[in-house]
Amino acid sequence: MSVIRINAITVSAGSGDELARRFSARAGAVDDAEGFEGFELLRPTDDRDTWLVITRWRDNEAFVAWTESPAFAHGHRGATTSAADRRPVAAHSELWSYEVVDLPDIIGSD
Repeated sequence: MSVIRINAITVSAGSGDELARRFSARAGAVDDAEGFEGFELLRPTDDRDTWLVITRWRDNEAFVAWTESPAFAHGHRGATTSAADRRPVAAHSELWSYEVVDLPDIIGSD
């Protein structure tokens, strides 16, 4: 059963484009992780300041293995060359955890 991890990132005013640029610079970095199934970056289209980073994994063990990997540490270390790249763009973030519900299993369990 796939699991979903959502990083809800509250972005500082005027920093959304920089957040997107940073993710773009790392595009594909997670693609080869064992158990990785997909990634989406969602930009708010209303007055919210929270962006969503949605990843899908085969299971929780695959997600945990990714977060403990050197590739994850490298991507989240913030080691960049310019001062602009080191400037924080997030004011806050939360990790939300979900699993995909298999509706036929639910319906069939009556």
